[in-house]
Amino acid sequence: MKTQVAIIGGGPAGLLLSQLLHTRGIDSVVLERKTKDYVLGRIRAGVLEQGLVKLMEEAGCADRMHAEGFTHDGTLISYGDEMFRIDFSEHTGTPVMVYGQTEVTRDLYTAREKAGGKIEFNVGGVVIHSANTDTPHVTYTVNGEARQIECDFVAGCDGFHGVSRQTIPLVVRREYEKVYPFGWLGILSETPPVNHELIYANSKRGFALCSMRNEKLSRYYIQCSLSDSPSDWTDEAFWEELKRRIPKDQADKLVTGPSIEKSIAPLRSFVTEPMRWGRLFLCGDAAHIVPPTGAKGLNTAASDVHYLYNGLREFYESGSAAGIDSYSEKALSRVWKAERFSWWFSSLMHRYPDQSEFDLKMQIAELEFLRSNKAAQQAMAENYVGLSY
Repeated sequence: MKTQVAIIGGGPAGLLLSQLLHTRGIDSVVLERKTKDYVLGRIRAGVLEQGLVKLMEEAGCADRMHAEGFTHDGTLISYGDEMFRIDFSEHTGTPVMVYGQTEVTRDLYTAREKAGGKIEFNVGGVVIHSANTDTPHVTYTVNGEARQIECDFVAGCDGFHGVSRQTIPLVVRREYEKVYPFGWLGILSETPPVNHELIYANSKRGFALCSMRNEKLSRYYIQCSLSDSPSDWTDEAFWEELKRRIPKDQADKLVTGPSIEKSIAPLRSFVTEPMRWGRLFLCGDAAHIVPPTGAKGLNTAASDVHYLYNGLREFYESGSAAGIDSYSEKALSRVWKAERFSWWFSSLMHRYPDQSEFDLKMQIAELEFLRSNKAAQQAMAENYVGLSY
């Protein structure tokens, strides 16, 4: 098989890149190691920056998002029983969109299928060959049958555990990582959200987040030990702990119910450099991971897609390699800023095992400064709604 761009990974980053390339007449093939149902069953983030919203519009996939998503003009931050609001509209003039990553992925699959896009599922044994030459190719198997794709470029959108990053030699690749000493226990419940905006809570018992997918579907998280298992937590225990971590007036109106999904996510910050080797380009989790505080994972993947899509578009439309040659530098510049914000916000909102009394006092002082200082609020708002591409 021959194509212009072979895309490893059928999650939102790979699908968005494929659909955007399609709008410019650039051919691609997407390889996904799982089934479509498996990909759509993954529960992920639900806060979209305007940059991603605009990319979905450019890809022709934004109608359902605009019809069903929620525009948020601010977010709430609590510590103890105190709570204050960061007003995105006042400080940036820009909102965020609350729309689940699963729904983004579903919309992109629909668009690719309608356009006759080539997506291979249940792919195994993927190997990227000759990535540092002008003639890369990819070999893989489907149901035991060996296959090969010859291509101009390879986009590695296959996540942290994928083959794309590992293809870049260790003598070329440098990795940076911070592992956090806690995880997030999250549940999805068919209950109305406790508040129409997200609540980020710092409490003596640890962090909590009140989020939502729609008017009848809520997503809640609490900070937990890395040694915990979802089976350690009954629904009743989760709800009681959540109530202890959010302000009393919010806890009193919290509607509880059976969980329809429950999982624990470890937290880490991770970046690999460079994000390009020859004709192989890394996108999204293949190149970087952020803690979910601040919802930068999918959004930072989208900024990668923006830079790569425009670089490839310029290459095919005008013959210029300037965009693909500068891809890694441009993408990493924005990645590190997203990493900084996610690290800062995580440090502000969580309780760490080794925190001293001094550290806790500094954390509260930082929260009170954010509450009272307009410049600090503007800086947070600018980062939260998304830095420009």
